[in-house]
Amino acid sequence: MRQLKSEPPLVMGLEDVDNTDVSRVGGKNASLGEMIQRLGSEGIPVPPGFALTADAYREFITANDLQPSIQQRLDELAAGRITLAEAGHSIRDALLHAPLPETLVTALASAYDQLCARLRQTNAAVAVRSSATAEDLPEASFAGQQASFLNIRGIDDLLTACRQCYASLFTDRAISYREAQGFDHLQVALSVGIQEMVDASEGAAGVMFTLDPESGFPDAVVINAAWGLGEAVVQGRVIADRYMIYKPLLAQPRLTPIFDKTLGSQKERLAYQRGTEGGVAWVDTTPAQHGRFVLSDSDTLQLARWARRIEQHYGCAMDIEWARDGISGDLYIVQARPETVASQKSRQLLSRYRLKDRGKLLLEGSSVGSAIASGPVRIIRNPEEQADFPEGSILVAEHTDPDWVPLMRRAAAVITDTGGPTSHAAIVCRELKIPAAVGAVGATESLPEGEAVTLSCAEGATAKIYAGNLPFEQTAIDLSRLPQPRTQVNINIAIPDSALQWWQLPVGGIGLARIEFIVSSLIGVHPLALLQPEHTDEETRLAIAELARGHPDPARYFIDRLALGVAKLAASQYPKPVIVRFSDFKTNEYSKLLGGGPFESPESNPMLGLRGAARYYSERYRKGFGLECQAIKRVREQLGFDNVIVMIPFCRTPTEADRVLEVMAENGLERGKNGLEVYVMCEIPANVVLADRFSERFDGFSIGSNDLTQLVLGVDRDSAELAYLFDARNEAVTRMISQVIEVAHRYGRKVGICGQAPSDHPDFAAFLVQAGIDSISLNPDSVVSTLGAIAAAEQALAKTA
Repeated sequence: MRQLKSEPPLVMGLEDVDNTDVSRVGGKNASLGEMIQRLGSEGIPVPPGFALTADAYREFITANDLQPSIQQRLDELAAGRITLAEAGHSIRDALLHAPLPETLVTALASAYDQLCARLRQTNAAVAVRSSATAEDLPEASFAGQQASFLNIRGIDDLLTACRQCYASLFTDRAISYREAQGFDHLQVALSVGIQEMVDASEGAAGVMFTLDPESGFPDAVVINAAWGLGEAVVQGRVIADRYMIYKPLLAQPRLTPIFDKTLGSQKERLAYQRGTEGGVAWVDTTPAQHGRFVLSDSDTLQLARWARRIEQHYGCAMDIEWARDGISGDLYIVQARPETVASQKSRQLLSRYRLKDRGKLLLEGSSVGSAIASGPVRIIRNPEEQADFPEGSILVAEHTDPDWVPLMRRAAAVITDTGGPTSHAAIVCRELKIPAAVGAVGATESLPEGEAVTLSCAEGATAKIYAGNLPFEQTAIDLSRLPQPRTQVNINIAIPDSALQWWQLPVGGIGLARIEFIVSSLIGVHPLALLQPEHTDEETRLAIAELARGHPDPARYFIDRLALGVAKLAASQYPKPVIVRFSDFKTNEYSKLLGGGPFESPESNPMLGLRGAARYYSERYRKGFGLECQAIKRVREQLGFDNVIVMIPFCRTPTEADRVLEVMAENGLERGKNGLEVYVMCEIPANVVLADRFSERFDGFSIGSNDLTQLVLGVDRDSAELAYLFDARNEAVTRMISQVIEVAHRYGRKVGICGQAPSDHPDFAAFLVQAGIDSISLNPDSVVSTLGAIAAAEQALAKTA
């Protein structure tokens, strides 16, 4: 855009500014210009526009002699003579009623005319956004502190929007935030960005981060997407779709490394008000929109690749806004700023919360943060009710916007009916370092006013709200001080949602992940009920149809959900190995799944019945196992997580092993092909006695100490009366373990063990080290304490060598 002749300039085209111009056009506008100049040639599209400079704001303040009155109100606030609300209202009122200087009006009108001509439109729709000179810095985001206005048309409405942006520099929340961050109010100036509006009314928009904002996991792009304009995501009035993409694999175009894909709940969307006046309004989503994902895989990957490139350019984790035009389907980047919370945490410090007790589960939502908080419920319908809000209460609201920030500062935690991880509530709670549950549907109606609840965000992506003040503990671990034993230490992960919490742990991978846990937590349906729905009742078929909403068919629902669950596990440790055990439900457990009854027959002893390997080649379940195989094939070959090793549980004979491997090959999983390794659980005495023959068929063993102890000693693992006999340290069991390690190593096979015994009994850990175990897999919360025991055992062994 041609520069207007003004010293200093009142208007600058976005293509004429970059990140060196923060003092002139603010962080937001400087970043837009930086991307246009440096990344536009690489195919990252940013809508054109211009900025009213900080000098234009200063000229406005000077022309109206506003600085003395603003300083007076701030001094009165600091002295306690007036309230924050009174100071903010007085300053904003003065700004809103002060006339814009003629030079500023002329410059703005000329720039807007040039933009309209460039877009070949009359009164082109623009987005008008505040851009403060102290915002969007790596250490302070100022997110949502100043105003933005969408679908502004015509010079008169544009002038009004710009004046409102100036006034928004002194909202109560902005004053409070600058005080907390230590910024001088009068040293912060405001630029206004005027940018071509992407009409996402019939399209979509959202926010993405170049790391997981909850766990800080650095190798993910997290995208939130909603139908309509992106403000819907920020306001939290909808529960947006969520997508997670593994960054390191984005460079391989043949792969689709999407490892999480969660359908939101969007009954309304924000859209243009049609006509010449502009503005926006809430409208209902269509049934078709409500039932399907906002983004295709190709759009998801395109956005993720842009996000990765933007992060590379800026050299830090980024918080990026995007939009998709409803007519052309074209994608655009409309904002980018440094992420200022998760990326600032030390990677060497692991902070964890743990509940010591459980209460009645009242409600669930999406976790923000990983902390735990408790306090009395305070349901607020309007932020103006803050006067009687008790410090340390649990704030419960339908959703929040920037006007709620002063109230949120006094809360121990926040719970909202709607919203997602990129909603206003989530963003502010991260900055305030308090936990939140967003998208906890019905919270304002069901949680008991005034009664104590405990919010736990320490259990993965799902936040849980319990009745009562529950005891909990917090630990902080300096990972740089942990010993590094020669024996590989892995972790056991039960459900995928918790995997990213532990990415910092110095481990060698995941030693055990159970598919049955993924089925029960993410799928919930018997696989044969999906393949043969005619054998289920109408109520079950309707429930399955609702679960499979957004998927091509019920079988694909199983494959897609299982693949995503396994992929999240694999992504958390890639490229380190992740051992995934095929399902080992017993018949009584399978029958409890939705639709499971017609496909399972009662057994007198399910522990020794149709389970593990025998089920996979059985005609009763063979097709169900095929779905598991297809999911693993997709994870390894389409998503790209070739670090997944599969494992067969409860394999009684070498002949059974052959039959299972044959069924796997029929479903595209062939041992050795594309680097696929297949392990076997060593949990039956036959696995030890015939270790040589099992070694010929498998690439490794994982000792299941519970089942092995049970079957060697003939002791029911669940018997309270015989608990004193159930001990993996019994000589009969340890001889078995030593034997299988010796034989497996003779055949070049690795042997690991998964279970609590090494962490519960240091002498057992010492035995395993002495026996030459290759790896020990532990529950994540046991790793720190057990590393020391393993290292001590290695040192003792070295002294005796």
